[in-house]
Amino acid sequence: MKLFQCQNCGSPLYFENTRCESCGLALGYLPARETVSALKPDNSTQRTDQPQVWIALADGAKYRYCANIAYGVCNWLVPSARTEPFCVACRHNQMVPDLSLSVNVDRWRALENAKHRLFYTLLQLRLPVETKAESPNGLAFQFLADVVPAGAPVFTGHADGVITINLAEADDAERERRRHQMGELYRTPLGHFRHEIGHYYWDRLIANTPQLAEFRRLFGDERQDYDNALRNYYATGAPPDWSDRFISAYASAHPWEDFAETWAHYFHMIDTLETAHVAGLAVSPKLPQSPGAVFDFHPRDSDMKHLIEAWLALTFAVNSINRSMGQHDLYPFVLGTLAVEKLTFVQELIRAVAPPASSNQGGRGAGAVRRTLRRLRLVTTQ
Repeated sequence: MKLFQCQNCGSPLYFENTRCESCGLALGYLPARETVSALKPDNSTQRTDQPQVWIALADGAKYRYCANIAYGVCNWLVPSARTEPFCVACRHNQMVPDLSLSVNVDRWRALENAKHRLFYTLLQLRLPVETKAESPNGLAFQFLADVVPAGAPVFTGHADGVITINLAEADDAERERRRHQMGELYRTPLGHFRHEIGHYYWDRLIANTPQLAEFRRLFGDERQDYDNALRNYYATGAPPDWSDRFISAYASAHPWEDFAETWAHYFHMIDTLETAHVAGLAVSPKLPQSPGAVFDFHPRDSDMKHLIEAWLALTFAVNSINRSMGQHDLYPFVLGTLAVEKLTFVQELIRAVAPPASSNQGGRGAGAVRRTLRRLRLVTTQ
């Protein structure tokens, strides 16, 4: 993700900020400009029965906050001339929890923070994000809480363009319990959103398209019984050699899950590498034959060889820092050659929807990636 700066006082800002702690101005995110803007109230034509109109210092235009600002769950802006009350991320919400319960509001806020980071990347990559009202193939979200003791549990998942997220995933203790129960190395709300959106885009970009043959070559035949495959996975676990062929243990459950896990990891990589780039990070290990990296990276124009080279160097560095603090690895996965081929497929799939910002990068093929992996001889380890 980019870094942001207050246009009034120059202070650094976080993506979720609604107020500059240095100068006190209100802040909002402008999705069309991909920036957080300082705001000044526009009282010239303000009506008391209408939401406050603001002038964005980033472009001088007039905006109002998304209606979900009322619950403290969204800081995105909507052009003041539009009648739509919700921003381009919140308008996809089909169902939200009972907001009369403060615990639901707190957990929904945490999930919306993750969902808005997802939409930052979706919009940046120019992926289709119609609502259900705009297209039968549109995208919608449900945020639901388990009803206990008599109600049926809520399962996080995707079906027919609707992504359902259990509010319990915003509870750190409960999410950690489930991570241990499932034997997972990594579990976060943002990871859930990136995984489930992968299922959605499989339906949009692969099903009934010429891409299906290449998908089956890399990931397997998705026509195998999905429910039986999941039951088998939860009963017996991943095969002993899963890391040779999959990006995570869960990816071995079924080709659909393999694709969704790969899609999520691609999003992890490009977002983290963009942050490293704009933060001016460089990695230069003081070890013989160890790779260094300067992260001159853009999500839409970096080839896979460059991306993998930078990612392995960065994750080795941050995992080593985490271990120095007695923490678990930030990225507890190993990237094998076949996993990288699958990541390349995801990248090319996205590029078919929105071409790269520039074409000055070369060597995107799987052969170049394999040569990079052999040369680096570096992977993240558990």
